[in-house]
Order: sequence, then structure tokens, then C-alpha cells
Amino acid sequence: MTQHHRQPRLRRWRARATFARHLFTFVNDAVMASPHDFPTLSIVDHPLVRHKLTILRDRATPTKQFKELVDEIAMLMAYEATRDLALESTGVETPLEHTTGWTVRGKKLTLVPILRAGLGMVEGILRLMPSARVGHIGLYRDHDTLEPVDYYFKVPGDVSERDFLLLDPMLATGGSAAAAVSSLKRVGATRIRFLCLVAAPEGVARFAREHPDVPILAASLDRELNEHGYILPGLGDAGDRLFGTR
Repeated sequence: MTQHHRQPRLRRWRARATFARHLFTFVNDAVMASPHDFPTLSIVDHPLVRHKLTILRDRATPTKQFKELVDEIAMLMAYEATRDLALESTGVETPLEHTTGWTVRGKKLTLVPILRAGLGMVEGILRLMPSARVGHIGLYRDHDTLEPVDYYFKVPGDVSERDFLLLDPMLATGGSAAAAVSSLKRVGATRIRFLCLVAAPEGVARFAREHPDVPILAASLDRELNEHGYILPGLGDAGDRLFGTR
């Protein structure tokens, strides 16, 4: 067969391969990225969250703006995360008369960022709830095994009386988040929620398997992990982008 006759066939084969690749991606997205597959996962899809997350994903977004966006999205997500905090009635004197209002009962809320990227979510939530305490869990992901390695743990002493919001911008493999929850449970924590900006289906599945009693709140359920354990489409390495070390 001449080169002239092979060219049309080659073009048709390439076109079919491209179509199949796009079709697989489309089907894969539809199957893997459905929040309905994960009963413990809630997506905070407020228009402002979606708008800010889009800017956050942009590789051209500078460090200063990236920090501000993480801060703002975390604060918006905190409204949803604290929706069912216990309340108690209280009397209050307005300039015109006495009436009844509501206050958060107990007020023993603790924010626990997973170091280091989780630190970027703390200040936004503290502006909303300035009386919250802040603990810290130090974990990093081994780049060879993709498993978490812990190096620091510090939370308030009255653990069993507290509500915990565990914070990390990324839920990738799920190993670090699941290990952090296990650390909190070991010291007596029973009321824990996990907040992240973007999550991979693989990470959500692992987290839910290991901690089916812990709700996950995310701004987005992304498509998948790549071979290096990074979320796709994702937003890059959140820690590097927050602290300018990329």
C-alpha cells in the first residue's frame, strides 16, 4: 500500500482514537465525580464558592490572591458546616423591649488544621466564630508510598466536650485526613467534621470506609487522582501555592 493510501486511514484511526478518548473521559467524569455515590459527602455549591474556586484553580492566580480565596471559601463553607450547632434560648433587651433570642450552646468549637496547608483555612472561619479554639495536627504525605506520616498533635484538653472541624484544602488519597481523624478519636473526640476545598473520589471513598461516622464537606468533587496522587483537575499543591514555595 502506498503512502498516499495509508494517510486517510491513519487520519481516520487518529480521529476515532481521539473521539474514544474524549468519550471515555466524559463517561468517567459522569461515573466517578457524582456526589450521590458518597453518602457522607456534601458539596457546598453556593455560587460565590463556585466562582471563587474557579479563580483558585487558575495557575496564574498569584500567592496573595490564592491565600485570600482560600480564606474566603473556608468562611463561606463554615456556614454550612455549623448549620446544626446546638442552640439555647436567652433573653435580650432591645432598645424598645425585652425579647427572646438564641445563642450557640456550649461554644466549644475547635478548628484543627492539618499542617501546613490547613492553616490557610483557619482565619476565615475564626472571623466567623472568634471564640473557637485552634488545635494542630502535623501530617505529611510520603511522596513514594503516598501514605501519611505524623509529626505533631496538639488539641484542647476537654476533647469529649468539643465539636471539631478538621481542615485541609485537599482530600486526595484520603490517607492524611483519615489518619488525622483517627488521632482525634484516640484522644476521645466524637463529633468531627472534615472540610476541604477539592476532593478526589478515591479519597472520599477511603475516608468514608475508614470513618463512616464523619461527614465530609467539600467545595468540589473532582474527577480523579493521577499516577502521582494529585487531584485532577485540582488546583495544584495547595501548600506550595499558599506559602509561595512552588
